[in-house]
Amino acid sequence: MKEQQESSQDTLDVVQKDAELIVFNDEVNTFDHVINTLIRVCKHSSEQAQQCTLIIHFKGKCTVKTGPIEKLKSACQGILDAGIQAEIV
Repeated sequence: MKEQQESSQDTLDVVQKDAELIVFNDEVNTFDHVINTLIRVCKHSSEQAQQCTLIIHFKGKCTVKTGPIEKLKSACQGILDAGIQAEIV
């Protein structure tokens, strides 16, 4: 019985795991464009958008939002529409 409970909990953990919206660095977009896009699309504060943009610049990518995949799809599309590389993982 205990094994069955653990198995059910493992399945529940997988279902509830949040997806990540990742933005990638490129040589095209300006800092201001990425910052403004994160503020508009992801509802970041100015400071949060600036920090994410610096991480993107120096590390090559940054997780800018987490949550259920269905809720991230529109944000990902908004970032892509702004000409910024992004994906949900």
